[in-house]
Amino acid sequence: NMLMATPIAMPMAMPSLVPKYTLSDLDRFPNDGNRYELLDGFLLVTPAPKSPHQILQSMLVRELTFYFGRRPSVYVLTPGAVEVAPGTHLEPDVLVIPKTGKPPESWLAVRDWWLAIEISGRGSRVYDRDFKGPAYVRAGVSTYWRVDLRDRCVYVSTRAQPGEVRHEAQLHWSPPDLTTEPFELDIPALFEGIEGDE
Repeated sequence: NMLMATPIAMPMAMPSLVPKYTLSDLDRFPNDGNRYELLDGFLLVTPAPKSPHQILQSMLVRELTFYFGRRPSVYVLTPGAVEVAPGTHLEPDVLVIPKTGKPPESWLAVRDWWLAIEISGRGSRVYDRDFKGPAYVRAGVSTYWRVDLRDRCVYVSTRAQPGEVRHEAQLHWSPPDLTTEPFELDIPALFEGIEGDE
């Protein structure tokens, strides 16, 4: 049998023999601080985040948790995962999902994702923008935010408008199925004191 080369749509990538993985393969990867994700069977590896990334992540979790208050019907997760069998496992920096009954036994059981957030720095910008963002929308995530450390803004994609829309001042987000005032994010305040593009 002839072994066919599999082209991979990555920047500067040449057609090569690239292994493809499934969700069941994830447990074999080392626990070395890197983030191992799958996109349509292809492996994405990103290094552990630096402090600017982690500070923004904690601020976003705090703001979202404060907004939802004590509602028992919403989870604000970090980390969380968007899984689609057989070969997609993406781990957004922050994931908001509704609580429907008891907690899911696996990420594969979750099918309603309200908001996925990635914080993009030098090491993850291309993946977050060109690969993970479109993949979140294809999977059915309602809204995707890409918080960009270099551009100091938030790019928003939705199922209705999959292309990125840049927000630099105020960002308003209305969660699905909730009749409340929209969540408001003050973007300049979010980035205040944050330096670097890690």
